[in-house]
Amino acid sequence: MSESVLSTESGELPTIARISTRSDKLPVKENQNLDALPGSYGWPIIGDTFKMLADPRGSLFSAHARYGNVIKSSALFQRSVSLLGPDANELVLMDRDKNFSSRWGWHAVLDRLFRNGLMLRDFEDHRAHRRIMNAAFRPQALESYIDQMNPVINSSIQQWENIADFRFYDAIKQLTLDVAAVVFIGINLGKDSEKVNQAFIDTVAATLAVVRFPVPGLSLWKGIKGREFLISYFGGMIAEKRISEGQDMLSHFCKSKNEEGEYYSDADIVDHMIFLMMAAHDTTTSALSTMVLALAEHPEWQDKVREECLALHKACDNEHLAFSDLDKLEKTAWVFKEALRLYTPVTRIARRSIKSFEFEGHTIPANTLVGISPTFTHYMPEIWNNPEAFEPDRFSPQRAEDKKHNFAWVPFSKGAHMCIGLHFAYMQVKAVMYQFIRQYEFSLPENYVLEMQELPIPKPKDKLPLHLHRIVQRSLGST
Repeated sequence: MSESVLSTESGELPTIARISTRSDKLPVKENQNLDALPGSYGWPIIGDTFKMLADPRGSLFSAHARYGNVIKSSALFQRSVSLLGPDANELVLMDRDKNFSSRWGWHAVLDRLFRNGLMLRDFEDHRAHRRIMNAAFRPQALESYIDQMNPVINSSIQQWENIADFRFYDAIKQLTLDVAAVVFIGINLGKDSEKVNQAFIDTVAATLAVVRFPVPGLSLWKGIKGREFLISYFGGMIAEKRISEGQDMLSHFCKSKNEEGEYYSDADIVDHMIFLMMAAHDTTTSALSTMVLALAEHPEWQDKVREECLALHKACDNEHLAFSDLDKLEKTAWVFKEALRLYTPVTRIARRSIKSFEFEGHTIPANTLVGISPTFTHYMPEIWNNPEAFEPDRFSPQRAEDKKHNFAWVPFSKGAHMCIGLHFAYMQVKAVMYQFIRQYEFSLPENYVLEMQELPIPKPKDKLPLHLHRIVQRSLGST
């Protein structure tokens, strides 16, 4: 491997990923001395854990008003430093000095649950795994995926009008899980759907468990049990997938080789599939839910997106969205981007410093847990006009508020760890909206009041009740 090991005498972390990613403990003692930095550790032991969990956005903005763009804090039994604003995003995400470990930033909350996914790999090890996985997200592969997902989307949406007490979040979560199963592992989950879904729910929820020991019945224990089920479930498919002719993502991973001509290990394949399946349906479910919520609250934009989709349907006479037509849904993309700005699926991105560094006149020590906040940047009035408002045309070429700084809008991260499934997410969201909004008008219950659970991934606490009104009664293929 080309990267050398840094001396640990000054508390610097080794940069060789295969040393750091295969260990359950930090290579050196975690830095706890942040006393010279602005901020507060909060209450003894628990810090600001409960304040952060109850109102993550409010507590962050309050701290910023008091301390500025560099804030020390303590939550979930970890001391950390938040760096705020687009310049902080650029410093950490581009990481031009190779100073920030993603593995050791996420380790405490993700290691026992999403071990060795791409977010938990660094430097050369990360590049090697990402290079192989990139093949599964190239245009030719994406074109085959949209052909696979469209019938699944149609089948689900056709049934929605028959659901009593329709909750969009539950319906779209089931749809995105079914799509992920078909595209990623080449099967219909059938009777296993509920078990797989619950395993993912438990595993994601456990990332923010206050009790960080696997006590039976509590959140972390449930998450670990969920992971064990997923390991068994995906692991049981690998032998057959290695010799199959399947075009699904799991088959691709099982037959891919690295530069030394070696296959992925079974453990690596399972780790990647668990993480990708989670991202493909949990984060997309969040984004689609907030997108539909906003369109229900703003019927004028619902009409604009519907008109755009109807115009494309008239022009192409295709009930399903074709890969070649993705770029034609411009306003739909603006709405998606605005929904991601307002409710970013990953509200905080974690790293750990390898050596000390400077930011806005402050020295942050080596081996410090560092976090940046896409949510904070997405609400900065210096960048966004009327940031609390839903205004999708802020992403239009005429306004282009997201272009004021290259790191003003970062829901998919940027740099080496930019979301590998970014284009897949755009494609899936547009494919769903193309079918859904042409078939239904939708509105919220009278006097509806939103309560949003922001962590670990934003979702409406009531699962988003909607009134659906079918626009056209038709079967697939009719006009």
